[in-house]
Amino acid sequence: MDNSPRKAEQAVAVSKNNPAANASSPLQSRWGFAVSSGILGWILDAFTFFILIFVVDALAANFHVAKAAIIWSITLTLATRPIGAVILGSMADRFGRRRPLIACVLFFSIFTALTPFAPNYTVFILYRALYGIGMGGYWGIGASLVMESSPPRWRGLFSGIMQAGYSLGYLLAAVAIRTIEPRFGWKWMFLAGLFIAGLVALLTVLSPEPLAGKKTRAASFAQILRTPLQYKKTFAYLVLLMTVITCLSHGTQDLYPDFLKSVHNLSTDVISNLTVLYNMGAILGCLVIGHLSERLGRRNCIMLALTISVISIPAWAFGSSLLVLALGSFTMQFGVQGVFGVVPAHLNELSPASVRSLFPGVVYQLGMLFGAPSVGIEFALRKSFGYPWALTAFELFTIAALYLICAFGPEQRGRDLVS
Repeated sequence: MDNSPRKAEQAVAVSKNNPAANASSPLQSRWGFAVSSGILGWILDAFTFFILIFVVDALAANFHVAKAAIIWSITLTLATRPIGAVILGSMADRFGRRRPLIACVLFFSIFTALTPFAPNYTVFILYRALYGIGMGGYWGIGASLVMESSPPRWRGLFSGIMQAGYSLGYLLAAVAIRTIEPRFGWKWMFLAGLFIAGLVALLTVLSPEPLAGKKTRAASFAQILRTPLQYKKTFAYLVLLMTVITCLSHGTQDLYPDFLKSVHNLSTDVISNLTVLYNMGAILGCLVIGHLSERLGRRNCIMLALTISVISIPAWAFGSSLLVLALGSFTMQFGVQGVFGVVPAHLNELSPASVRSLFPGVVYQLGMLFGAPSVGIEFALRKSFGYPWALTAFELFTIAALYLICAFGPEQRGRDLVS
């Protein structure tokens, strides 16, 4: 692995001075379709995941089970995501990005649409497990398609735009519960994604296959599965990185609405409005920090975003007024999701070329899985330290760990993804 910043900068310079390197065939002139499909698919991925969270009560009543049984299906979905990353990521490295991406989007969208029509709870659980496989396969394929298709000088920006898509998908789900559900019923929430899935499939059909994917395509599935074993240290490092980043994200988001309700006695409407506000901060953070990473470096920008998060903690956890809490939560999510804005570019640049869908996809999903218990740990700390100090202690520890991981970790900003 070449970690030389000078060589990375030379690669960027070559790409900037030779636009033909990114469009050496007529098909590559349509790279915008590829980037758009990859980003839109990630928005859809988030939308289909979060709509279930908004209709837990309706699903529990529909299947005649307790709410806890519906919430457990979320854990099952998270558990099956790495399976999808392996299966669909391997297909993308063997056959190219486009066809597996279309298959992945249609797969998880169809099982999303089937969810409310399951004849019983057992079938519902089966649908959610299969949905998780499709959902888990998307990030690795979508990120590799976007990173390989976009011009190198814009890689950081598109990295941020793609990752911002997850927060945007959450916001769209929140909008859908206020618009679609009152007019058409809660089941239409699950059907709405099919229209977006059709658009993603159309954009992908119009997209060129990335030159990088063609040139580095593996000869067999055996070769694909062997390659990650040759990069065990890089794989372990990136899984650790993504696990701690997941703890950072879940630790600042999942319990915060309950914190606002329990500690500050805010109404549901006020909390909902604050949620929209800090998700806007999350989107902005992804865009700004992702774009800056092209100039300042991936690790430097992750640490910059972490610094912003540290500065926001007093207002975020100890704010005494609604205005201060709003400012703190907005700034916190700007920093937290700013870290995520760097992730697509950083992981793709550090991944072996022949498994650029499988490798970062599995890393990402394992990080999500291993970091999921963080919320339970944080909630348990609440009993000993109180809510504000529990949130603060957990995030300070997580941020300190990320500083160390990034400070001594590798980086290949500007790497030529085609070679």
